[in-house]
Amino acid sequence: MSIINLWRTGGLVLAIGFLTLFIGGGGRHGIGLVLKPMAEDLNWDRGLLGAVIALFMVATACTMVAVGRLADRFPPAWILGGGFIVSAIGIGLMGLATAPWQAFLLYGVIFAAGNGAVSITPVGVMITRRFGANAGLANAVAISGMGLGQLAILSGLSFVLDATGWRDVFFWLGAINLAVVPVIVLALRREAAGHIQPARDVSGMTVPEAARTPGFWLLLVVFALCGIQDFFVSVHVVAFALDEGVGALFAGNLLAFMGLAGLVGVLLAGVWSDKVGPAWPTAACFVLRLVIFGVISVLKDPALIAGFALLFGLTYWVTAPLTVIFVRGLFGARNLGGLSGLVTSTHHIAGGLGAWAGAALFDLEGDYQTVFIAMVVISLAGAVLSLRLR
Repeated sequence: MSIINLWRTGGLVLAIGFLTLFIGGGGRHGIGLVLKPMAEDLNWDRGLLGAVIALFMVATACTMVAVGRLADRFPPAWILGGGFIVSAIGIGLMGLATAPWQAFLLYGVIFAAGNGAVSITPVGVMITRRFGANAGLANAVAISGMGLGQLAILSGLSFVLDATGWRDVFFWLGAINLAVVPVIVLALRREAAGHIQPARDVSGMTVPEAARTPGFWLLLVVFALCGIQDFFVSVHVVAFALDEGVGALFAGNLLAFMGLAGLVGVLLAGVWSDKVGPAWPTAACFVLRLVIFGVISVLKDPALIAGFALLFGLTYWVTAPLTVIFVRGLFGARNLGGLSGLVTSTHHIAGGLGAWAGAALFDLEGDYQTVFIAMVVISLAGAVLSLRLR
């Protein structure tokens, strides 16, 4: 099915999913943009902010489990609208932070709870139920909002950071999250009023039944490995580039470039998964990462750093639309939200570990070399294990 036909089938649902992930996914990476200037201004170690981000990932993961179960039972307007309100409070008040406990509370707990509620878990459930057999491409279209959001929001915030400082970056993110609430809620109410929902597929395993299968644990391991890499890079790539002498404005836009490349990667993964299943796109993602982590562990000039960011960006969103496809294929649609939430939460908890470990090793060794070598090993393991899920 083409994107035009997808739009005819459920254009408003696609638009809602796209906008949700444009704001929620794009804004989530603001912390990576301000990591170095914030740490220097407040005289904090990067390891401290790495711990804040790790808490954020764990809290987001816990929220996703709960939100996944709620998505199996309640209308998405309640979940997404509430999530954006909570996100606005947490991220907006981060602009006033002066003490570590405030960062842990505002970013690590409050913003995490809100951002988890506007994540791929509820959006993926909403779209998969609407588009059925074409869910791979439909989810990819929605998740491309993350890439474009990362490009648009972080490009704009890079100029804010350069002009007025890191605190205004958080103020703007809070305002953006709050402004989108009425748009999302009204659009979802219109969609619910104008579309007769199909009968829900109740076939498949319960969560305990799925947990007793080898495929469940293998899937969690694959997504954990992916998460470690995703959030290490998204949090540290700007700081790494600055450390290697890349200009501040260009370094700040590396995350935006990653988002642009991610748009291409996620659409290719969606089309590919609808044809051959999700395992091959996932394995290909890890193979490409194996190559680029190997190169950057040896060569670190500015041009290669930019190339690293672009190529990693190509893989960055690949597994996001595949989560619900893996879950539906392995366990059925009965508990699509709950099981998808567990898988995505594992990805995020592991991502917190990756973000924290990168910061801690930098504080210990003064560079990221050991982390890059570890990422090569993780890429190899991820590629092999992904193919076991065929």
